[in-house]
Amino acid sequence: MSKKNEAVVRALLGLHGQTYAAQAGIKLRNTPAPLYQLLVLSLLLSARIRADTAVAAARALFAAGMRDARRMAEATWQQRVDALGEGGYRRYDERTSTQLGDGAELLLERYKGDLRRLREDTDPKKLLREIPGIGPTGVNIFLREAQALWPEFSPYLDRKVLDGAERLGLSTSPKTLASLVEDADLPRLAAGLVRTALDKRIAEKVRSVASGLSPHPSQGRNGKRDAEMGWSRLHRVMQRMQ
Repeated sequence: MSKKNEAVVRALLGLHGQTYAAQAGIKLRNTPAPLYQLLVLSLLLSARIRADTAVAAARALFAAGMRDARRMAEATWQQRVDALGEGGYRRYDERTSTQLGDGAELLLERYKGDLRRLREDTDPKKLLREIPGIGPTGVNIFLREAQALWPEFSPYLDRKVLDGAERLGLSTSPKTLASLVEDADLPRLAAGLVRTALDKRIAEKVRSVASGLSPHPSQGRNGKRDAEMGWSRLHRVMQRMQ
């Protein structure tokens, strides 16, 4: 990896490398409840609505006790609407409440609420799309975030991720992009690049920070010292995000 690309990736992960699951308070593990929560978040994020609003709505649903398929199915339609509204997800709250209820019932009936059973099929992506409210965008979001747990899908870097990479001047080859980080950090890289694709100001900020992390050879000792200071500042930013 070139020093420039290394600086860009480190800056991106430090500034915007929090996964959407982590932002929603999901402690992602390969167990039924966290995987279901990720599915709910993927459904919410796939609508034409701000990502922060979708994350807030997911947090509100989970805070109201709807943290697994059974509890989502047992909640009333109005309880789901109220939780979505509390999270600011008002534009699509009624339709989404219906989709969440129908989807939870389908998961319980087919997979006993455990998405790991779906994973065992020859075409999990097709089965994910059969869940109400989960289309191609929702599948992409789910697998981007879950790829460290389900490595058979890794590297899962879809068109939105590649758009972000292009905006930062990184390779748009999934294989080359994946080589820039450890496998465990692929979901973080993907999340950061999606945010970059959605907001050009993020690209500007990342490039600005990266430029201070990669000294030009002509700068000599001063350039190295400035770069070290830049890494130190970025480290402090990353600590505040944790």
